[in-house]
Amino acid sequence: MAEPDQRQGAPDGRATTEGGSQPSTAGHTRLTKGKPRPRDKKQRPAHSVRLNERERTLIQAGADAVGMSIAGFLAHSALAAARDQTRTAATIAADHDVLTELFATSRKLGWAGSNLNQMTKTLNSGGDIDSARIKETLTNVRRAATATKAAVERINNRQTDETT
Repeated sequence: MAEPDQRQGAPDGRATTEGGSQPSTAGHTRLTKGKPRPRDKKQRPAHSVRLNERERTLIQAGADAVGMSIAGFLAHSALAAARDQTRTAATIAADHDVLTELFATSRKLGWAGSNLNQMTKTLNSGGDIDSARIKETLTNVRRAATATKAAVERINNRQTDETT
């Protein structure tokens, strides 16, 4: 009787040294990490949107402001618009302008607040700051606060007009 061919694997089921499949690991399944996420029975369709850099930045700022992902923010916004079909394109465009203005003033207030904090830290540590720089920063804060107030008034006036 002929002996089995040694190239077919190691005798007696021991591991081979030639890089082939290993008898001891054959048939084992790979373990997954973490808990599986429950999903709907049916896969939900995915949709994509193409945005230019300015649009993406604006949407990212909006999503960050409310603590949402871009996808969640887009879905929430689209569903809100779909539910309220009485709004005209002009109203939506006006809302877009107001939101753009609010996000811009929010950024300006953040920068001005950062500047004020830096100046306060410098003054508290015994440093000296040019009074023109302080006046300029306070002017920027006032300008941003006035723009924010105007945008909020525009929103309030529109909501009053829509309810009457």
